Amino acid sequence: MQDETIVELFLQRKETAIYACQERYGAQLRSVAYNIVQNQQDAEECENDTYLDAWKSIPPHEPRTYLFAFLARITRCKAINLCHRHGQGPRMVALSEEMASCIPSGTDTGSHLDAVQLGSAISAFLHLQNEEKRNIFLRRYWYLDSISQIAQRYGIREGSVKMTLFRLRNSLREYLKEEGYSL
Repeated sequence: MQDETIVELFLQRKETAIYACQERYGAQLRSVAYNIVQNQQDAEECENDTYLDAWKSIPPHEPRTYLFAFLARITRCKAINLCHRHGQGPRMVALSEEMASCIPSGTDTGSHLDAVQLGSAISAFLHLQNEEKRNIFLRRYWYLDSISQIAQRYGIREGSVKMTLFRLRNSLREYLKEEGYSL
């Protein structure tokens, strides 16, 4: 079933929308959650919570052309929140440390207001990259895939993945400096 049809089912408040989402994206959503929580039962809980939040969010949102991204974002937030509730998060901390030299940090209100602009700048940077580099970056820092998972997915050596990520982080740092961000 196509995304537009699934969203239409949500808008009509038909429960079959949830089953259609589960059939089309369930495995991917569990994978997103599992990469964060590292526990199959918790990943399934995040997936199920995602469907409930989607039910509550559609309408007013109508993600006809980006349903998976919409659902994955919900799943990712659910998984991160679950880690925080359980006092976990070392994997997230390690990835945050990888990106620490690229992303401006700040705790003042102004830096929080700039988060949306920063997100747009990172998106613009990623659109300048070729598809493989962009996908490697997203698999690591959005989907939280391990280096070995990325290498296997793209049929490349782990060392190549590490080098690509290293170069992308350096390029991102330079790009953000050019955009006026102080790191």
